[in-house]
Order: sequence, then C-alpha cells, then structure tokens
Amino acid sequence: MSSLTASWQEIAAKKRDADLAKIPAQWILPPSVIAEAKLQRKIAGTFIEGFLDADTRHLTGMDVPELLQHMGDGSVTATQVVTAFCKRAAVVHQLTQNMLEICFDLARDRAEELDLYFQTHKKLVGPLHGIPLTLKDQFHVKGLETSMAFVGWIGTFEGQKGTGKERNIESEIVKEFHSLGAVPIGKSPETSNNILGYLWSPYNQLLSAGGSSGGEAVMQALRGSAFGIGTDIGGSVSMPASYNGVFSIKASSGRISMKNAANTGQGQLIMPTAVGIMGSSIDTIRLVLRSMVSTEPWLRDPYVVPLPWREGEEYHGGKGPFKPTFGFMENDGVVTPHPPVQRALRMVKLALQDAGYDVIDWNPPSNAESLEIHGKIARGDGCPDVWSALQLSGEPEVYEIEGLFEPDGPRKPMSLTEYQDVVLQMRDYRNRYQDYWMSTASATRSGRPVDVFISPVAATAGLMRHKFLYSEYTSSTNVLDFPTVVVPVTFADQDVDRVESGFRPFTEIDKQNMEAYDAGVYHGAPAAVQVVGRRLSEETVLSLAQIVVDALERQKGKESGRLA
Repeated sequence: MSSLTASWQEIAAKKRDADLAKIPAQWILPPSVIAEAKLQRKIAGTFIEGFLDADTRHLTGMDVPELLQHMGDGSVTATQVVTAFCKRAAVVHQLTQNMLEICFDLARDRAEELDLYFQTHKKLVGPLHGIPLTLKDQFHVKGLETSMAFVGWIGTFEGQKGTGKERNIESEIVKEFHSLGAVPIGKSPETSNNILGYLWSPYNQLLSAGGSSGGEAVMQALRGSAFGIGTDIGGSVSMPASYNGVFSIKASSGRISMKNAANTGQGQLIMPTAVGIMGSSIDTIRLVLRSMVSTEPWLRDPYVVPLPWREGEEYHGGKGPFKPTFGFMENDGVVTPHPPVQRALRMVKLALQDAGYDVIDWNPPSNAESLEIHGKIARGDGCPDVWSALQLSGEPEVYEIEGLFEPDGPRKPMSLTEYQDVVLQMRDYRNRYQDYWMSTASATRSGRPVDVFISPVAATAGLMRHKFLYSEYTSSTNVLDFPTVVVPVTFADQDVDRVESGFRPFTEIDKQNMEAYDAGVYHGAPAAVQVVGRRLSEETVLSLAQIVVDALERQKGKESGRLA
C-alpha cells in the first residue's frame, strides 16, 4: 500500500467521525458518560433512560400499534415520534457503536412530509405511517452507503468505485417501507467488524450481542428504533434476538424480498439468506410482516412466493375446533443447553400445560446431520467474495472468520458433483423431517400433526466471545427453511442456574459447551426459546408464539398470587 493511499485504520476512523458528525450537538454525550457506560454490566433499562428526557422515554417506550393509534388520532405527530427515536438512537450509538449509517436529517424531513399528508387528508399514509426503523447494513437506502462493515466497501457500491450506483440504489424492502409510511433512521453493523469494533449485549456487557445481526438486536434491546430488519443464514437473527432479550421472526426464504440487497455468497440459492424482523412484541412483528406482504412483493421480485397474508392460518385462543399441539425439544441429543435456557424451557412447558395445551416430545432427524449439510452449503465455494472484500483495504480477518481461508487466499471450492451430493443430502433430510412431522398425528389427541415445536434458540444463554461452539438449534431451521419466532422468557440467575452434578455430555462439543458456562459471568443474560413452524407458515408461528407469551404471563400472575 503506497504512502498516498490511506490505511484501513484511517478509512475506518474517518467513517466513525463522519457518523458522529451526523448527530446533533445537543445529543452528544460527554466522554465521561461513555467511559462510565463501558464499566457497566447492564446498560439496558434505567442506565440508558437516565440520559433521555421524559417525552423521549414515553414515546420510545410505546409499541408500534400504540404509536400508530396516537398518530392516527392526531395526539402525536410523525415528527415527534421520529425525533424521539432519533434522539434515543443517537444515545444508543454513542454507548455501543452500533450504527454504520445515520440519516436523522432525512428521517425528520420524511416525517414532516407525513405530517403534512395527515393534515391534508386526515388519515395515515399507510399501515406503518411515521414508524422509525433501522436495518442491517445489507439493505441499500437511497442517500446512504452500504458497506456491510467491510472497510474496502466504504465510498463504493459493493466494493466498486465510479459505478454511479453509490447512494442511489434502494433495496426492494426499503421501497416497500417507504410506501407503507415507515421511516428509516439508520443502519446497523455486523457484530464483529473493523470499522466500529465489537458489539456486546446491553443486558450483560461481559457477553456478546451475537451475530451476525447483532447490531440490530442491540438497537432493539435499547429501543433505538421501533423495529429492525436483519438477515439470517444460520441463526443470524434468532441468536442475537435471544441474547439481547427481544422478539424476532426469521421468515422462510421467499416470504420477504432480498432483491437489491448486498450479500456474500450471492450465487448460493439452495439455502438462501432469509430476512428477519426484530421488535419489542409479537404484535409489532406481525403488523410489520403483514404490512410488507400487503405490498405484493412477488410482483416485483420473482423470488418472493406469491402468498398473501392468511388470517385463516392464525390461531386466536379458543376459536376453532382444535387446540394446537406443541412439540417440545429439551435438547437435540448433540449439545445440552446451558442451565438458564433449560429453566426457560421448563417455564414455557409448564405454562402451556397449565393453560390446557398438549405438549409432546419432539424427536426429529438429528441436528448432527443438519450441521454437516449447513457448513458445506454455506461455505462450499470457499468464500472468495469475502476474501476479495478484505483485500480491498488490507483489513485483517476478524476473529470469527479466522481459519476460513488459506494463508494466501480462499480455500478450494467444492466440485459441482460434490455440491450436488450435499444438495441431495439436504433434500433427503428435509423429506425425512417432513415425514416425522406428519407422523406426530398419531401422538396428538386431535389426530392432527403437531402445529409448531419449541426448542432452545442456542446452547448458550448469551455468548462469551471466542467460545462459540454450536449453532444447529437455529442453523437447522435454515437447512429446513422453517420460520422461527424467538420469545424472551427470563434472565440467567447465578443463584439458581447451576450445572447439575450428574450432567453427562452427549458429545465432546457438549462437554466443552457446558465447561464454558460460568454462572457468575452469565448472570442477568436473557434466556429465550424459539417457536418453529413448517415452511412458509409465518402466520401460524406468530399466532402460536403469542399463545406462549400469554401462557407465560398467566403463569407469572399465578406465581405472584401465591407469593402474595
């Protein structure tokens, strides 16, 4: 690299400074506050809210349906809502470094347009009128860069200079959000990157935010936007949602458009990247997904399945001839989840049974087979595009992808015949999983197959960096292309969540995973479960995830009553 060429460190520093310059001076935190935040174990909740005025706390504490109700009756304007979330997002970014792109000025301009529309027409422009969102930095927003956290992509269009596309292309879902009235306020990074650094969970800053959509999960945990969009090819939405105590859905591929989105492995379409939504409630996620589907994205993206929203597939407690049946997986026989996750699972099972729902054991084809399939498909090409992106600036590999390449370049890709063999293995795995699912009809009182199953999201309640060993509780849902909804349940408790004295590991990875558990370090970390449905059954999965939430709330009410 010549002396006339900026180093990757200089380029990254310039980007960080440019981001900070987009925050109004009155929202800038003093260095002492930022230093104090780094010393806190938990910055979610009262810590961050201590830097916000009452109006900002009030507006950013509302769920999306509530915000829409207030904007619809004229008691709150889009400008007020967008400004409040921009202010909170500015604080979030300064405390965590989780915004690669900031567009507060553009957002407030759009909010003023929406207010003028409401004043003129006495109605909202669409079902997401004035709702501030953030997106993972894979989605192009006109006026903003997209770097995917590659230093070499800064100032380019996906690594290429002088294309005329820089800051001019918009991803399909961004266009959909514009038509629905939603307002982008910024974009979030990959969890581990050389531009902003590493992201930690705001509930426990000893633990990782998870990846790769960890920036968006942190934003939702700290309420920096009303909802967020991430991507997932191996748990990249679900695990961060779990580690940061937020709700999410990872849709089946083809339900939400990835058209004109940046990505790695663009030609790998047998197990495509899926889009996910994160938010503070099932109601928010359902409203956002239903609104997106209402735009009929299949008319503009041939890879979106032409599937309108199906209310008939939703379960509304007590209505209909059958109560749903839940499959239940305590562990997959490969890796046992950590004690806080085990307790979360027990809480959910008890709550559903007390609410009168049938819960049966779930013993499908093994995740061990899914593990083999997933890795070969996801990295079968040797990841040459990632290597090339790193070479543009000379930035080093982050820890999470060390070992992905040879010292002098990408690994040799699989041959076409080898790749086809793996695809056939995946087809066989999917067929056997479907056969198993349908066979559960013989074990249910209704005589119908299990409606959804519940399992751990991950084998850990949070993640110590450098100790990530196993992802197949979520990666298997990518191999199977199942939609999955994450439901936060509880928090790790060092006085309760201890490894059982008689624990016997299934595998060597299981042994290593449990040895990595430290009750003191994990204390306070969120613990969640996932509700998983068959392919393209998002309506069903969301409605049954709400049943889980309601059952947990009733159970907590009963326990409070007994304690009283």
